[in-house]
Amino acid sequence: MNKILKDQFMIDHLSDSQNKTISDMNTFISKHLSGKQHAVAIIEGAAGTGKSVVLMRLVTKYMTDKRYRTALVVNHPELFKAYQDLADDILGMAEKDILRPTPLINHAEKNHWKYDVIFVDEAHLLYSKSEPYAHYRGQNQLTDLMNLAKIVVVVYDFAQVFQSKMYWSKELLRQTIGDHPYQLFNMDFQYRMVASNEQVRWMDDLTAEKPLKPFPTNSHFDFKVFSTAGALYEQIKKKNQEAGLSRVVATSGFPRIDGRHNVEMDTFSLPWDEWDPQRTHWAKRTSSIAQVGTIYTLQGFDLNYVGMIIGPSFGYDEKTDSMTIIPEKYSHKEIFKKRQDIQFTRAEYKDFIANVLNVLIKRGKYGMYLTAYDDALRKRLVDLYENRD
Repeated sequence: MNKILKDQFMIDHLSDSQNKTISDMNTFISKHLSGKQHAVAIIEGAAGTGKSVVLMRLVTKYMTDKRYRTALVVNHPELFKAYQDLADDILGMAEKDILRPTPLINHAEKNHWKYDVIFVDEAHLLYSKSEPYAHYRGQNQLTDLMNLAKIVVVVYDFAQVFQSKMYWSKELLRQTIGDHPYQLFNMDFQYRMVASNEQVRWMDDLTAEKPLKPFPTNSHFDFKVFSTAGALYEQIKKKNQEAGLSRVVATSGFPRIDGRHNVEMDTFSLPWDEWDPQRTHWAKRTSSIAQVGTIYTLQGFDLNYVGMIIGPSFGYDEKTDSMTIIPEKYSHKEIFKKRQDIQFTRAEYKDFIANVLNVLIKRGKYGMYLTAYDDALRKRLVDLYENRD
C-alpha cells in the first residue's frame, strides 16, 4: 500500500475517541440495515480531526463483506484518485464501487440499483442544487443517495463550504434528512497538525477577521512569517527535500500580468495547480513543487509543510487591527454563482472565502509558512512575528 496514503487514511493505532466513534457507528449501521426507513449517519468535524480515518475503517469493514452492496462516493477529483489507489491494496474491495456522486446516481437510477450502505467523504461537496453542466439534473445529491441506500454515512465539515452549488448548512442538512432517522457523530480533536489548541485557534481567529495577535509558541509546530513570497518558496523547497510533501498554496485574486494567470509576487512566479487525469494525485506528484496548490487539489490531503500565500482578496484594517476579506478582489467566480432557492449575503460570500483560507492554512502537519500579497497585511504579520517575544 502506498505509504503516503496509508499514513493518512489507514493508520494502525486509533485513539480511544476514534474507536468509540467507530463502535457507536457500527451499532447504528447494524440497527438500520434491517430497518424500513432510510437512515443517515453523520460524521462531523473540522479539518484534521480524523474524519476520513474513521470513515475508512467503516469502509474497509462493510465494502469487503460480500453480504452487503456498498459504494464509496467522493465529489473531489484528487481524493477520488487516492481512494482508487487504496482500493487496489485492500483485499476484497472493488475499485468499481468507488464513484463520483453524479455517475453513481445517474447509473443507479437508470438501472434500478439499490444499496445497503453508501459512504460519502467530503459530503459538503455534494451538489445541493441542479447542476446540468456537470450532468446532474436532480435537486439535491444527498436526497438522491438516501433514496438509493438503506444507510448513507456522510462526512461533513461546514467550515469547508466554498461554493453556492455545494452550499450546505446544518439547517439545510436537517431539512434534507427530514423525518428519516439519523445520528450525529462529532469529532473535535485535532489529529493532523502537531499544533496546539491555541495555535489552531489563532488560525481560526485570523480567518474570522478577529484582532491579530502573535502566533503562540507552545508546541513544536513550525511557524514563520516571510516578507517575500520568494523567500517562503525557498524554505518550502528546502523542507520538501528534507521531509517531502511540502508545497506552496494560495488563495484567489492574483492579477494577470502580460497574459499570465500565475501567482506572482516579488521574485515569486509560479503557475496554479493543474488538473491531470493521471492516477497520481497532485500533492504526491514531484512536479507540483513548481505549482501553486488550491482547495481543488489539496482539500482532504495532508502535507508535511505548507507555504501559504494569502492573496489580494485579503487586506488589513488598522482600526480593528484585523485581516479583512474583500470579495470584490476574489477572482474565482464559482463562489459567486447565483441560485434560485437561496439568496446569499455579502457576509456569506465572505464566509466562503474565509473557509478557503482556513482549509489551506491547516494542510501542514508539522509547519506553516506565511506571507500576504497585501502590503499592509504582510507588514503587520511580519511585525507580530518578529516581535513575538
